[in-house]
Order: sequence, then structure tokens, then C-alpha cells
Amino acid sequence: MREPLSLKKLIFTIIMFAVSLVFLMPFFWMLSASFKIESEVFNYPINWIPKHWNAISNYKEVWFGQYPFYLYYWNSIKITVVTTIISVTVSALAAYGFSKVQFAASKWLFLIVLTTYMVPSQAVLVPQFILYRSIGLFDNHLGLILIGSFSVLGTFMLRQFFMGLHNDFIESAKIDGAGHWKIFWNIALPLVRPAVATYAILRFIWTWNDYQNALIFLRTDKLFTIPLAMQKFTSLSGEFYSLIMAAAVSAILPLLIIFIIGQKSVIEGIAMGGVKG
Repeated sequence: MREPLSLKKLIFTIIMFAVSLVFLMPFFWMLSASFKIESEVFNYPINWIPKHWNAISNYKEVWFGQYPFYLYYWNSIKITVVTTIISVTVSALAAYGFSKVQFAASKWLFLIVLTTYMVPSQAVLVPQFILYRSIGLFDNHLGLILIGSFSVLGTFMLRQFFMGLHNDFIESAKIDGAGHWKIFWNIALPLVRPAVATYAILRFIWTWNDYQNALIFLRTDKLFTIPLAMQKFTSLSGEFYSLIMAAAVSAILPLLIIFIIGQKSVIEGIAMGGVKG
């Protein structure tokens, strides 16, 4: 049975709803501006519903105009999806190895791996740039994919969840003749699936929004990702805010879709981490 709604909870719900509207208002304004003609963008008071709809023209100009977004969308989707798949796979395998596979100096090796997280990424940009130029990974998508495919944070995060699995599961599977790969794939991974999904969503968002690495390691215009495309588009169409807002809506749309689809897994992952502690 549902718990009756008390006055205190009702007031709290109303307050939180009002706060959420305040946080969402910039997004609503951006969405509204992307549908307007340029002369209505800065009207005051704000016309949340445009008087003159210009959505088709604005989005057509963004996607297929002088600076076509469809190309940069494809670049970002390719880099982000491949990076996410590799990063989740590598982090999950490494996390399982550090948490459930006993070998000499495993703790020291994990400490060394964890220590590398203390080094700011900006501190290694110059040697990384020189290395990439020398081995042919500069100005191509493979270089960006490799940069984001190995995450110390992902390994540490998933290791904590794997450590929460009782060793009796592992020992029982070993008695039945299962090797570590079978144990990982059939037993351990399904049990921490919410945590893996949470990291996958975070990795997708981080890679999609990555501006620094794309700026440093890409030079050819046709290889640009969405963050670089937004900067170039803003420079090109700086006086047309309706077009800039249409480009911004297009840029964040995949992130909203991914989060809406995966929000249940994110909540389960957070709850799983809280219960494990």
C-alpha cells in the first residue's frame, strides 16, 4: 500500500518541482529560441511559444548548410561509441582481475595504476602530442579513440563493485570447472550490470563532450567532432542566435536520449553502491 501523502512531503515536492523548473529554464529558452526567427529571440517578455515558427529553416541550415552538422555528428558518434565499448570492456576486465584474481603484487600493481590518476591530463599533453605525431596517430580518429579507451577511474569504480561480490560465487564456479573468463562473463558481470551501465553512460558523455583532446589532436576540418564544430559554428554564425541555439540543441540531443534510456541503470548503480557500503 502507498504511504499517505503528508503536508510536509507535499510542500517538499512543490519546492523541488519549482527548483527543477529554475534549472531547466535555460534549456527551455534554448529550445524555444531554436524555433524562432532571429528578430524574436531576445524579445522581452520572453515568448516561450514562438509567434513565427522557423524551426525547419534553422535546423536545415545547421545540418546541411555551410557548416554541415551531419558530418560532425557521424564523427562524434563513431568515436564515442567505439571508445565507450573499448573502455567499458577494458575497465571491467581490469577491475575483475584486480578484485577477484589473486596474483603476486596485485595490490601494488593496482596502487601504481591508481597513482597515474593523480597526474593531470594537461601535464602529459606535450609528450602525448609528440608521441602521436611520431607514430602516425595525429589528426585521425584512432588517436582520439585510444586516448579515451583506457580509464583508471573506470577501473577503480568497477573494481569497488566487483569487490562487493561474495567470493563464494567465484569458488563455487571454480569447483564446477569454470575458468576466470566464464566466471567473469556468466556470473560476475551480470551481477554488476547496473554499475557497468552507469560507467558506460558516463564514458559516453565524457567522450561526446571532449573538447581538449579533439582540439589538440585533430587538424582536418572533416574530422572535427561536435565540440569543435560548435566552436567553429559559433564563430561563423555569431550574430544569428537562433542558429546557434539550434546547433546547441542538436549537440545535446544524443546525451538526453542516452540518459533517458539508461536512467534506470544509473539509479540502480547508485543504489547498489550505497547498499554495498
